[in-house]
Amino acid sequence: MTDPNVPPPRDDRPDVVHHTTINNPPSDRGGAGWIGFLVGGLVVVLIIIGIVVYSNGSLNRATDTKVDLDVDLPTAPALPAPDLPDLPSVEPPSVPDPEPAPAN
Repeated sequence: MTDPNVPPPRDDRPDVVHHTTINNPPSDRGGAGWIGFLVGGLVVVLIIIGIVVYSNGSLNRATDTKVDLDVDLPTAPALPAPDLPDLPSVEPPSVPDPEPAPAN
C-alpha cells in the first residue's frame, strides 16, 4: 500500500504541463429590477383597494360643512394723527432749449 502523503515518483509526471484558464463571467441580472418595481406597484394598488373596501368608500368624510362663527373683535382706539410740518415750495427744474434745432 502506498502512503498518500508521499508524492508520486518523478517518472509518472509528464514533462510538459498545460494550463487551462476558465473564465466564468457573473450571471446577468439586468431583468430583475423591473420585477421588484412591478410587485411593489401591485402591493400599493392592493393596499389602496383594501382601504376603499374597508372604509366602504366613505373614508369618514364630514357630510355637513356649514360652520357658523361669531367673533367679537376689539376696536382700536382712535388716536389723533400727528401734525405734519409744511413742506417748502420747490420750483421744477428748467430745461434749456436745444441748440441747434433738431433736423426734420
